Amino acid sequence: MATTQLSKDLLQAQFVGKTLHEVPTPAVILDLAKVEANCNLMLEAARRLNLNWRAHIKTHKTAELTRLQVGNDDSTPVNIVVSTLMEAEGVVPLLMEFQQRGRQVNMLYSFPLYPSSITRLASISARLGPQSLTVMIDHVDQAALLPLLASQAGFPPLVFLKVNMGGNRAGVPPGSPACTALINALLLAETTGSAVFWGLYSHAGHSYASRQDWEAMGVLGAEFAALHEVAQQVHGVSPSHPLVLSVGATPTVTSLHHPDFGTGAGGATGIDLDGSGTKQNASGTNPSGAGTAVLMAGTEKGSSSGAATGLIKDLISRMRVDGLSLEVHAGVYPTLDMQQLAAHAADSTYLNANAVAISVLAEVASMYPGRGADGATEGLVNAGSLALGREPCQDMGEVKGQHYSGWGIVMPWGGVANVVPGPEFPAVHGGWQISRISQEHGVLAWVGNKGQETPLTVGQRVRIWPNHACITGAGYAWYLVVDSRNVGREDEVVDVWTRWNGW
Repeated sequence: MATTQLSKDLLQAQFVGKTLHEVPTPAVILDLAKVEANCNLMLEAARRLNLNWRAHIKTHKTAELTRLQVGNDDSTPVNIVVSTLMEAEGVVPLLMEFQQRGRQVNMLYSFPLYPSSITRLASISARLGPQSLTVMIDHVDQAALLPLLASQAGFPPLVFLKVNMGGNRAGVPPGSPACTALINALLLAETTGSAVFWGLYSHAGHSYASRQDWEAMGVLGAEFAALHEVAQQVHGVSPSHPLVLSVGATPTVTSLHHPDFGTGAGGATGIDLDGSGTKQNASGTNPSGAGTAVLMAGTEKGSSSGAATGLIKDLISRMRVDGLSLEVHAGVYPTLDMQQLAAHAADSTYLNANAVAISVLAEVASMYPGRGADGATEGLVNAGSLALGREPCQDMGEVKGQHYSGWGIVMPWGGVANVVPGPEFPAVHGGWQISRISQEHGVLAWVGNKGQETPLTVGQRVRIWPNHACITGAGYAWYLVVDSRNVGREDEVVDVWTRWNGW
């Protein structure tokens, strides 16, 4: 901790007060105003629907942004997700600070349990105390590691059973023999005192392929439905067993911003959405049955997102009647990126380029007039795959190659007037984009009418919106933080946030 703080102090002395025209490039930049706004919107959505909130910190891996994700209400718990043991160890002092202020804390290590993780996880659990650590299990053989973790920590960990509801990255399919075996294994581990079977967890990574406004809402409904199915299976064996159902990904949870989820939406009669006893109309749907297929169909092209919200409200109500606790989780929403704009989890009122809080600062090293397609200009910036990340926006267009397929988009800044991704992005796109990348080279290309090309000059600085903030951030040891609320000083560095990189 002392080394990290010393590093931060030195970095602050080096950068704070300088402008983005004075710092070395490439550098990754966060806009504090936008990060705070995005975090507050998500906290408000969870509060409005009375859903438990769990913040994933894997995108940024910093103490400062973790604070913003969990909010400053000391009456609420601090539930987080980490993706690496380095993040887990790095965030412990912050979690202990929250404990001293009376907040209950819980850290979920989101990768399924494996042998070499046990000692480090046990040390974290021992430092934070009982019920502070949750682990993920998706195979019966992993359950054999739970007694060792419990004995080294001094008390049993909480356990989420990971459910695969379509992403095929990890987890067991609902209703499968593997799911049944895992339920039995976790109930047995609980009876022997080596674990607390806490609940069910899913991650809808495939929601990133959504391309219509609010389409990800259908995936959110499918997540809830899949976990509800597994919960009913658990209750078939252990009827009164408490369970937390945790669903999410940034696109699915962002769809909770839909205005039909607002307090009192739809009228004065209907279902009890938030558990408060206040009933809301659910678009005329029947609370007794809305399966996964119906929920998925609710936001297909041409369908009504209002009908989908009604189905989800009904399902939430029925799960609460079953005594289930409901939780949502997400990670990249504080920064956003081009993938999130492409996913259209919300309409442009809630999700647009102005909300993207991350950019990569680079310099134009050379220009190549006429070298591009149809005689367009190309340029070279000192930000390639290591500075931007080599992660595309999936091409979901009917004709491949027409949708946005670059590696980043130049944002309007510093005298550069560029085309901003709009409501039809990624189908409609243009302006200066990173068209090709190698390790350190990023090739700029003008996409669109050559006659509308805006000039760039050698030595000019540009800021580039990356495709995937999680991957982009991994190339840097720290973020330079600016605050666009500082009128006249929008480009001045106000802080430096160091990352917990590595594993």
